[in-house]
Amino acid sequence: MGKRGGFPGGMGGFGGMNINQLMKEAKKMQADLEKSQEELSVQEFEATAGGGAIVVKVSGNKEIKSVKIKPEVIDPEDAEMLEDLILTCTNEALRKVDAAQASAMGKYNIPGLM
Repeated sequence: MGKRGGFPGGMGGFGGMNINQLMKEAKKMQADLEKSQEELSVQEFEATAGGGAIVVKVSGNKEIKSVKIKPEVIDPEDAEMLEDLILTCTNEALRKVDAAQASAMGKYNIPGLM
C-alpha cells in the first residue's frame, strides 16, 4: 500500500532542499538585496537638457541633489521654455535611477517584487 498524505517528492516539493537550507538562502538573498539598494541609494545620476544648459543630479533614492542653469537660458519673457527644460532634464535623471534599479534588482528574479 502506498504512502498517504504528505507531499509528492518528499520534502514539501522543494526539490529535496530542506527548510533550513531554504531559509538560509532567503536570508542571504534579503541581505544581498538590501546591500544592492544601499549601494544604489548613494549613487548620483545626472541628466542634461538644452545642450547642457540645464543639469540635474538625482540620488538613487530619487532625491533631487542639484539643478544647474546656465544664465544665458534665463529669459524672463520665456519662462515656459526654461520650465520645460528643467522638467525634461529631471524626468530623464529619474529614468536613469529607474533603469539602474531595474538592472540591480533584476538579478534576483523574484516574482512580484518589481
